[in-house]
Amino acid sequence: MLRVAVVGSGPSGVYTAESLTRQTAVPDVAVDVLDRLPCPYGLVRYGVAPDHEKIKSLQGALRRVLEQPGVRFLGNVPVGGTGVSPDRLLSLYHAVVYCVGASTDRHLGIPGEELPGSVSATRFVSWYSAHPDTPPDGFTLDARSAVVIGVGNVAVDVARVLARGAGELRHTDVPQAALRALDASRVREVHMVGRRGPSQAKFTTKELRELGQLADVDVRVRPDELAMDPAAADPAALPAVARRNLEALRGWAERSARDLPRHIQLRFFLRPVELLGTDRVEAVRLERTVPDGRGAVVGTGRFEEIEAQLVLRSVGYRGVPLPGLPFDAERGIVPNAAGRVLRNGVPSPGEYVAGWIKRGPTGVIGTNRPCAKETANSLLDDADRLVSRSLPDEPLDGLWELGLDPVPWSGWLGIEAAEAALGRTLDRGPVKIPDWAGLLAAARTVT
Repeated sequence: MLRVAVVGSGPSGVYTAESLTRQTAVPDVAVDVLDRLPCPYGLVRYGVAPDHEKIKSLQGALRRVLEQPGVRFLGNVPVGGTGVSPDRLLSLYHAVVYCVGASTDRHLGIPGEELPGSVSATRFVSWYSAHPDTPPDGFTLDARSAVVIGVGNVAVDVARVLARGAGELRHTDVPQAALRALDASRVREVHMVGRRGPSQAKFTTKELRELGQLADVDVRVRPDELAMDPAAADPAALPAVARRNLEALRGWAERSARDLPRHIQLRFFLRPVELLGTDRVEAVRLERTVPDGRGAVVGTGRFEEIEAQLVLRSVGYRGVPLPGLPFDAERGIVPNAAGRVLRNGVPSPGEYVAGWIKRGPTGVIGTNRPCAKETANSLLDDADRLVSRSLPDEPLDGLWELGLDPVPWSGWLGIEAAEAALGRTLDRGPVKIPDWAGLLAAARTVT
């Protein structure tokens, strides 16, 4: 039997497990899907906005893989640091596939970035998604004006949640503390800022158009900034998504501003140069940029300030080193060839990567499927050599010897039951448990 550990239970990890167990070239494969958290699904649980029920429904497809014969979920198993080391893990399995994503965000690198009120969009998403590493009371939305720096789908998500009425989120699984904070929110203006033009924005049209469907929210675009984009006058040569984005933006730019309780202002050709304030953020100083004719922008030396008591940066993710594995700091990935981990340029027997830690933070959820399949194929091609190494009878014994307390699938089912029960007490559907103690207590009621 070929015994494989997959580290990470998000889409890339689950797709890797699926590729390994549903092939026929190597008939006897057992896969343990390990996760640091006691809950599966990765960013589908902790990164998809609560009002995106269709995307969150992907959990059903991931669940079917984790419940199939030959696959075992083991949560609450940290790898690296104080957890199980890569060397020790490889002594328990013939192969280990790391699907740990890109777990930190990029910084702006400007003065004032560390002021209170300046945080990453990643942290804000983790808060309203009930990630147990983020305190449930981590945000008090007492700001009147917020600036979201970035024009990708995460930026659109956080702008939408900031502007959306809490009543519209009550039917979702957003944690109760976050729902209360959103209900008490004083945010009335949300500015989403991009340093380049609208034709280069990274959001999808569906996400963008959702802004215009929010109740009591006016979406505003400045016609002069739209006109600055060289592609705006004749978008025929642009990709279809960019053309549709420009169409939506043009519709808002041509419409008069409406007097509604909240508004979202989409700004382009502005780059942040400083966050202003003393005890906390008070404003964002931005430099006007212009296209340089080569797809980038240059500064003009003209500046403006936008009042803001809350600044959320959403300028991309970045992989972080996992102790015991090689790391390409410039690219933010584990060096690899078709998923095989490279140590000093040479494939390391039994070590593989898939997902963002393999290729960088690119693509959508579905992009992880072919990426995972490529890695699985590399592993399967190596199977004859890998399986020749003898292993302990049960890798779980090795994890227990290290003092770890893995949460099995039955423990996850206990968490699901506890979240459903919590929701019933609040007259809601299932509501996420937002803290480690609560999650582990729920998992242990059935283990």
